[in-house]
Amino acid sequence: PFMHRTDSLDYAVVLTGEIYMMMDEDEYLVKAGDVIVQQGTNHAWSNRGTEPCQIAFILIDAEKD
Repeated sequence: PFMHRTDSLDYAVVLTGEIYMMMDEDEYLVKAGDVIVQQGTNHAWSNRGTEPCQIAFILIDAEKD
């Protein structure tokens, strides 16, 4: 998976399924109903399951101090 980084304030709401969120040193399995909030982090997504995962993203323009 492709690691990327943005300065925006990102909210991700997992609507269906599950997906791994990978960061520089860790990875987290997030499932339907989970909410992720991040800003300025290196991250990537990996769906290792057999079902699709739907995520709603809200990105707010911001600059990290």
